[in-house]
Amino acid sequence: MMFRAGRFCLALAVLTVFLPPAAYASVQAEHTYALAMNGKPLYPANFKHADYVNPDAPKGGALKMAVDGTFDNLNGNIIFGKDAEGLGYLNDKLMQRAWNEPFTLYGLVAESVDVAPDRSWIEFHLNPKARFHDGVPMTAEDVKWSFEALRKYGLPVRRNVYGLVKSVQIISPHDIKFTFGKGYDREDVMILALLPVLPEHYWVKHDISKTTLVPPLGSGPYKIVAVDPGRKIVYQRVKNYWAKDLPVNVGLYNFDTLAYTYYRDDSAALMAFKAGDENLRIEQNISDWMTRYDCKALRDGKIIKEEIPHHSPPPFRAMIFNTRRPMFRDRRVREALGLVFNFNWINRVYFYGKMERLTGTFANSVLAPSGKPAGLELSLLEKYKNDLPPQVFGDPWQPPQGNMRAREAEAMALLQQAGWVYQDERLVNARTGQPFGFQIMIHNTRDQKIALAYVRDLAHIGITAQVRKVDSAQFTSRLNSYDYDMVIWRWFNSLSPGNEQVAYWGTASAKMRGGRNYPGIENPAIDALAKSIGSSRTYAALSARAQVLDRALMWGDYMIPLYYMGYDMVAHDVDIHRPQKTPAYGIVLEAMWSQPHKGNND
Repeated sequence: MMFRAGRFCLALAVLTVFLPPAAYASVQAEHTYALAMNGKPLYPANFKHADYVNPDAPKGGALKMAVDGTFDNLNGNIIFGKDAEGLGYLNDKLMQRAWNEPFTLYGLVAESVDVAPDRSWIEFHLNPKARFHDGVPMTAEDVKWSFEALRKYGLPVRRNVYGLVKSVQIISPHDIKFTFGKGYDREDVMILALLPVLPEHYWVKHDISKTTLVPPLGSGPYKIVAVDPGRKIVYQRVKNYWAKDLPVNVGLYNFDTLAYTYYRDDSAALMAFKAGDENLRIEQNISDWMTRYDCKALRDGKIIKEEIPHHSPPPFRAMIFNTRRPMFRDRRVREALGLVFNFNWINRVYFYGKMERLTGTFANSVLAPSGKPAGLELSLLEKYKNDLPPQVFGDPWQPPQGNMRAREAEAMALLQQAGWVYQDERLVNARTGQPFGFQIMIHNTRDQKIALAYVRDLAHIGITAQVRKVDSAQFTSRLNSYDYDMVIWRWFNSLSPGNEQVAYWGTASAKMRGGRNYPGIENPAIDALAKSIGSSRTYAALSARAQVLDRALMWGDYMIPLYYMGYDMVAHDVDIHRPQKTPAYGIVLEAMWSQPHKGNND
C-alpha cells in the first residue's frame, strides 16, 4: 500500500565547482526523462498521466485515518524521534516512483537526467519551475545541501548509499552531477534520485539533526496546518503546488485535507472508524475483518468493505531455523520439522480459511518460479549445482500435502536418517541420548498462537518445544545478536529486488551483528545468486536470477514459510472513491478522491 513512505557513516570530501554543462557532456551518456532499474520505462516521454489514476478526479473533501500510538517529531529526515504520519508529503524528491512498474522513476524536481552507461555518475537537470512553499526557487545548491545533510544525519540505508558518492559538482544553478566511488552498483543512482530536496534557506536557521514539533517548510503537495502533539496532525493541499500538472502527479493528491488521529490501540481506532470519526481504514487483522465490522453504517450502505487484489510480494513471514545451532544444521532435520507444521488447521481455526500459504520469497508475483527451470535459470543452477540440493532442478517448492499422519511418518524417517530415534515418547539423539528440544522466540500475541499450535504438532513426534514471548526491546536485541533457536520474523521484498538480497541471505551478513541473515545461511551458491540480482540489466535476467535464488532458499529448508493475503482489506466511507485500475503494488491512496455518493446512479 503506497501510503507508506519508503526509508533507506561515511563522510567524504565534496567537490563544488562551477563549470559549463558542455564540459561534462559525454557521447556515451544517456539523456532521459525517466530511470528504470531494468529495461525501459513503461511510459513514453510525452505521457500525460499514469494508467492507475483518474485524471478527472475532483479535488476536495477530507481523508481521515487512524494511527496507533503517538508521535513526537515533524522532521522526517533523521533517525531520532517518532515521526508523525504523512511527512512524506512535505518535500518533493528529485524523481518520483511509478507504482505499476517494478522500479522506475520519472522526473519531478529533476525534469531529466544524464546517466553514465555503467551508472557510475548521474547529472540531474532541475525543473526551473520548482518552488518551495514560500515561493523560493529550488536550485542545485539546495540539492547539494540536502545530500550533505542527509548523508550526515539521515536514515541508515540512505547514508550508506550517499557515502559511496565521491564528488558532487554544481554545474549551473539547475544542473548538478554526482559521481560514485568504489563499491557502487546499478541501484545506487535510483536511490540517489529519490533524494528529497530540502530548503537550505530554512534549515540553516534550524537544526536538522534535532526532532521538532514546529512544521518545517516544504515543497510537496501538502503542508502541515494543525498539530496536536502526539494526538493528531492535519495537512492541507497546496493549491498553487508547482508540480500539480506534471504527468507524474496528474490524478493524485485529490483531498483538500489529510487528517491522522492517534489512538491508544487498534481496537480504539476501529471503534472510531465505525462511529464515523474516520472515513478510511486499512485493516491488518483478518479476525477483526471477519467479525468486528458488523455495524449500522455498514448495514445502511454508508461504509464499504473491499478486498482489493495486488500482485506484489507480501512480507515473507516464517518460522526461522537458526542454523548456527547444531540441531538445525542438517537439512533433513529442517525438512522434517517443516512437514509437521499443520497450516490447514491454523488457517481454518484462526483465519477463517482466508490465508494463503507462502510458497517462496517472491510469492504472489511475477518473480515466483514456475515449472521446471529452463534457459538462464537452468544454466545458473548448473553453475552452482555442487552447493545446492538436487530438488532445485525440479518443480518449485510447494507446501507439504497429504494427511498429517503420513507426513509425521515421513518426518520420523528423515529424523532417523539424521541420527535421531524415538524412545519413551521422546525424540533423542541416537549417539548421546540427548532429547530434541528447542525454544521459539516471539514478541506478540498474534505469533504466540501460531507458535503454540506448532508446539502441539512437534509433540506428536516426540519433540519438546517451548514458546518464549519477550518485549520489543529484548526481541530486537536477541534478533540482532542471533540469540534464539527459532524465531518468527519476516523479510520485505518488492518487484525490483536488489542488494538487500545480499543482506538477507549472504554469508557476511550471517556473521554481522544486526544483519538480516536470520537463518545464518553460509552457502557460496546463494552468495553468488543474491549478489547477481543487483547487476541485472534486463528485467528478464533479474526475474531468472530471483527465481533461482528462490529455489535455492526454499529447497534449502532454512525456514517454515507462514501465510499471506494477496489483497488489501480496505473499508471506507461511501463518498470515498478509487480508480478502476489497481497497480501491481496495491492501492494508491494518493489516487483516491472524495465525491458525494449518487445512490444507484453512482
